[in-house]
Amino acid sequence: MSGLILFGSLAVLLAIGVPIAISLGGATLITVIFLQVPLSVLGQRIFTGLDSISIMAIPFFVLAGNLMTKGGISRRLVNLSNSIIGNFRGGMGYAMVLACAFFAALSGSAPATVIAIGSMLYPEMVKLGYPKARAAGLLVVSGGLGPIIPPSIIMVVYCTITNSSVGDIFKAGIVAGILITIIVMAIGFYISHKEKWPINENKISLKDFLISLLKAIPAIMLPVIILGGIYSGLLTPTESASVAVVYSFIVGVFVYREIKINDLLEILLNSAKSSAMLLFIIATSTAFSWIFTFSGISGHLVSTIISLNLSPILFCLIIAIILLIFGTFLEGIATCVLLVPVLWPIAQSLGINSIHFGMIVALSNVIGTMTPPVAVNIFAAVSVTNLNIGEIAKGEIPFFIGYNIIFFLFVIFPWFSTFLLGN
Repeated sequence: MSGLILFGSLAVLLAIGVPIAISLGGATLITVIFLQVPLSVLGQRIFTGLDSISIMAIPFFVLAGNLMTKGGISRRLVNLSNSIIGNFRGGMGYAMVLACAFFAALSGSAPATVIAIGSMLYPEMVKLGYPKARAAGLLVVSGGLGPIIPPSIIMVVYCTITNSSVGDIFKAGIVAGILITIIVMAIGFYISHKEKWPINENKISLKDFLISLLKAIPAIMLPVIILGGIYSGLLTPTESASVAVVYSFIVGVFVYREIKINDLLEILLNSAKSSAMLLFIIATSTAFSWIFTFSGISGHLVSTIISLNLSPILFCLIIAIILLIFGTFLEGIATCVLLVPVLWPIAQSLGINSIHFGMIVALSNVIGTMTPPVAVNIFAAVSVTNLNIGEIAKGEIPFFIGYNIIFFLFVIFPWFSTFLLGN
């Protein structure tokens, strides 16, 4: 009965348009009252949900990303990418993918990557004669590298919920990011020749490349600092994120000089709003997870799944499909905090590696950002391209298929997620 009340009230609140954080808290409150648990417990669990050092990495990464986004790095990354592979047929398409990969290592956000890189490259691609819908589709899928190549906010949230290693899942994210970049570029190579994408008439010289590289070095150093600090053991993920904030400020204000002192208040306010939203969701999801376990629903669910004698791989495939379905109508962080507390104990009972399961969650989250109706990457691309959702969705299909191939490789073969860990 308690399970029906918990999930029934959550479904009703979501259906009438209540924000996910308030829906989670409201459903938890209704169930707490039904079970006659002291209301003070709810406040304690919400506080406990935020009482974690690793969670502090989230607002720092958000702030660092906003500082670097406003600091003029996108243009330098685009120039560097174009100087590396811009001379081939469809070269600006490859440059878009590579620029998104570079920017992903700074922002950790899919829509931010779409807007930052798309606003720079898409208009130029259209001028050169690239198919509008195809270029927009490539932008949407390439922007999906944002939450995969570390640092990644969705990965930090997952690790907070499951007590997994942020450093380990970041390693898996690097592997996934490289594979996605390769397959999207390979598909782009095929389509560029099939559809006769234009060739850049202005050949880029070695001198142009060296100049672009020199100007982009301060931006490229940020992920080196973040990941180098974590993997060397000198910094925790939270400390690394705070160092990234300081570095981003110095680069944006004193090196690139594109952030003015007057801009800082707006950057801080936007970062605070984004962080508050994420932290509120995490806090209420922790209370939701606790009542889910306390009421005995979790134990019954685990027992039921185990009685089905599913293999770990079959279970992962089923969960992957469930996550893909949820991702079409729920934002990624919301899907993570809603389903991971429910699904992770079952995955753990089947002996599934937490990093493997985390990559399934992270990759499915990104696929949701490019799958209508709730497709934030497509909405971001609409603002950049002025195309409608249907045109962009049609243009992304071949690249979208490639992304899903990588996703299901990670689902079926845990080795892709864990081989860098020695597991």
